[in-house]
Amino acid sequence: MYVITGATGNTGGVVAERLLAKGEKVRVVGRDAKRLERFTKQGGEAFVADATDAGALTKAFSGATAAYVMVPPNISAPDVRAYQEQVSDALVSAIEKNGVKYAVVLSSFGADKPDKTGPVAGLYNFEKKLEGIPGLNALFLRAGYFMENILPQVGVMKSLGNMGGPVKEDLLLPMIATRDIGAVVADALLRLDFSGKRPRELQGARDVAYREAARIIGTAIGKPDLVYKHLPAAMLKPALMQMGMSSNMAGLLLEMADALDSGYMKMLKPRSPENTTPTTLETFVTEVFVPAYQGKAARA
Repeated sequence: MYVITGATGNTGGVVAERLLAKGEKVRVVGRDAKRLERFTKQGGEAFVADATDAGALTKAFSGATAAYVMVPPNISAPDVRAYQEQVSDALVSAIEKNGVKYAVVLSSFGADKPDKTGPVAGLYNFEKKLEGIPGLNALFLRAGYFMENILPQVGVMKSLGNMGGPVKEDLLLPMIATRDIGAVVADALLRLDFSGKRPRELQGARDVAYREAARIIGTAIGKPDLVYKHLPAAMLKPALMQMGMSSNMAGLLLEMADALDSGYMKMLKPRSPENTTPTTLETFVTEVFVPAYQGKAARA
């Protein structure tokens, strides 16, 4: 039995569908029963639970040999790090009490650092907690910068006419599509050939700077003069809060941007076939960003 947390999210959904397609026994965990229905139609078992509810998660993990575990984002939380600790404590308790033998964990590059990385510091703590569970084999997938992080630029472009954000325009980022992370998770769960506790980096197809991302997006939407501008934190924090982030979350995001800009938060290994994934930014822009941009234009 596989247990998949965050099953309605970008990575968890891919994991669940791939395992179900292989005829595996899968229990999907999420907060919304309606959104879990697509998996029950494919033969999965749904379990409704909040990510912070240790008791419910302990029941959800009953009988599991292996699990995919992650801390779902909660951008409106007044204290994001406290929320992260609550979720990771609940997941660790569920794994320990059920004697789960294998866990594939959604982590992030930068999770080797204990602090000054914004929300990624919560994943450092999560890894450390899991390392303390005897008999657990855990694979920490330290994924790169999600290509989905570019999607809010649709709104920025509508209001400012260009792209903009807290990261320097020429900073090379290991951009990765979340579907590729899900594919790696599913493969690792099907193989269960990892032992002990170890990290594995996922660096995307190639490193891309926002300056190049703007060129790729501009070409795709017929705005070849589109540019990305590095914006000051004082301007960005109110804008991030207007997008639904708590003041705390906005501050953490800006801290992470500083960690990226300074090189404090970075991949530790050279790029290799093992840590390179297939989806390019060009493909992501064509298949995901452009429809999102056109949909927003159609609704405006």
